[in-house]
Amino acid sequence: MTSVRDATIGTLRRLGVATLYANPGSTEISFLADFPDDLRFVLALHEGSVVGLATGQAIATGAPAVALLHTTAGLGNAVGALATARVNRAPLLVLVGQQDRRHLALEPFLTGKLTGLAGDYPVWVESPARAQDVPGAVARGWHEAVTGRGPALVIVPSGDWQEGMPDSEVVAAPRAITRAAGLDEADIEPVADMLTSASTPVLVSGAGSDEPRTWDALVALAERLRCPVWQEPFGARAGFPQDHPQYAGVLPADRSRLRAALREHDVVVTVGAAAIRQYPFEPGPLVEPGTAVAVVIDDPDEAHRSPADQVILASLPAACERLARRVPARTTPAPEFKSAVGPAPPASGEPLRAGHVLAALASLVSPETIVVEETPSSRPELHRLLPARRPLGFVSAAMGGLGFALPAATGLRMARPDRPVVAVVGDGSAIYGIQALWSAAQYGVGVLFVILANGRYAVMDRLAEGHGDTKPPWPDFSDVNMSWMARSFGCPALRLDTYSELTQVLGDVVPQLAERTDPLLLDVSVAPDPEFHP
Repeated sequence: MTSVRDATIGTLRRLGVATLYANPGSTEISFLADFPDDLRFVLALHEGSVVGLATGQAIATGAPAVALLHTTAGLGNAVGALATARVNRAPLLVLVGQQDRRHLALEPFLTGKLTGLAGDYPVWVESPARAQDVPGAVARGWHEAVTGRGPALVIVPSGDWQEGMPDSEVVAAPRAITRAAGLDEADIEPVADMLTSASTPVLVSGAGSDEPRTWDALVALAERLRCPVWQEPFGARAGFPQDHPQYAGVLPADRSRLRAALREHDVVVTVGAAAIRQYPFEPGPLVEPGTAVAVVIDDPDEAHRSPADQVILASLPAACERLARRVPARTTPAPEFKSAVGPAPPASGEPLRAGHVLAALASLVSPETIVVEETPSSRPELHRLLPARRPLGFVSAAMGGLGFALPAATGLRMARPDRPVVAVVGDGSAIYGIQALWSAAQYGVGVLFVILANGRYAVMDRLAEGHGDTKPPWPDFSDVNMSWMARSFGCPALRLDTYSELTQVLGDVVPQLAERTDPLLLDVSVAPDPEFHP
């Protein structure tokens, strides 16, 4: 007879798990003591970083990453990061510690009311009825995370790990699941007919399309249609090569400007996203009357909430490939959108702005670079100046909560050491996930963190001004020194105040990013941008 712990570790091995991210507490010690050498244990200093690191790995690989959280405090601290993982479609298997079940009825110290603590953001939550059900729950949680594309939680009382697991015990989970990805020709006919009969079709690519086969199929479809391709607003990933001449840019996030952008088109087909995410609220329709909307998506939730005339709920690469073959090629001239030009270098006495930093980066990063973004006030300029040229070229937090970029970039680079990773982060955002720098330094993760430090929440300032307030009630935080904070966590850092310093350091560092094994944080002092539109 083996133990529940050893049976669970065997289950993780069969599932291909190689890494466990954690910030453990006492209820997890019985699982972690004498941890096997073939599983890599990665420590993070805050549960938001634990889940952020795992989210980065899951985004990079498409397979579930495994995180371990410590009862109520750990799960509570991680809820925002779990919400981000869910909206980012990142599959996670999350083990949550609990007090020993033999005295749970007495609610001893560290007992957690855990089942509903993360709300609706987990795709599945399980508290196994018996200790012997834990290995099966872990296996099922893995499958649930893949199917639901989000975090699946398994709550394990501390005493369960040492219970016996008879060899004859039935494990209530399959060893493997094959998910069929095919579809019939008739399945794509409604949308194919819409595109065939359209006079001025347009495509909108979403985060769900960020996969090599879907990119290729969408390029083929766009070139047959000779139509522009927009990116969904607030997309967490790029669903189409943004250096393609038919790429039109990122759609506006308010309804009046959205209608204006799509006004000339009689058919809008959104691929890999719901139709059509917006912020903030503005009354009125999403598109002009008479414009038909179709959605091609593999996420039931996004399909069911789309105000569309037609939805295909199917495997994206298969559906897009069939559409590209089925839709007749047009002979009209294809639109061509020119590449964005960055601002001129600042003149003597002119402040350094985000655009100067982004343009300098854009001139040096390779097409294979993964750019992780969390700089809300500079995001439109980043989209304009740093196009994603390969799948996984752009990653952001779909949820909108802060604290994503530093841990996610670290997890991405750990999972994909073959890809350079640059995180472009506002200082206000970086403060929320600063603990991740310790993990990046401790485990030799060669991410370049570029902090755009303007000493304030610039988006909040702009939004307040939009309401007529000339003086928001919150102060700036220009006294916070990001480079000092980074060095205190063991992460090398440089403070840059001038354009010449910036270009010299970037010129030295960026070409070597693919081989870099230590993180580096650049604390770049920038003036707030005078205008911002979400």
